[in-house]
Amino acid sequence: MSYQQPPPPYSQAVPGYYQPPPQHVHMQGTPAPAPGPTVIIHTTAPRFTPVSNEPTTVTCPSCHAVVRTTVIYQPSSSTHLWALILCLFICWPCVCVPYCMKSCQNANHYCPNCNAFIGTYSN
Repeated sequence: MSYQQPPPPYSQAVPGYYQPPPQHVHMQGTPAPAPGPTVIIHTTAPRFTPVSNEPTTVTCPSCHAVVRTTVIYQPSSSTHLWALILCLFICWPCVCVPYCMKSCQNANHYCPNCNAFIGTYSN
């Protein structure tokens, strides 16, 4: 009759596998202290900032100050398209008119305090 060794107890790890100790029990066998309070942080998504073709009073999402925006006008693809149409219809002296009109350009709004970009009004 041959004598076999009994299997290892369940608390003993199987060779080749790592089993971390339970989180609720210290190594000495005493229960761990209760964890501290759970902190939940709520964040809000940036809201749409209504802007127009002219300076607008808004709350800056960057510095949180209530400011009147600084507007910088930039030509858009529609500005270039109108200039091309004027050129094609032999109105070449008027080609620069779309570049001088605010209504033909995009209005980019910036915060005057921190120079953060706030939004664009496209025509």
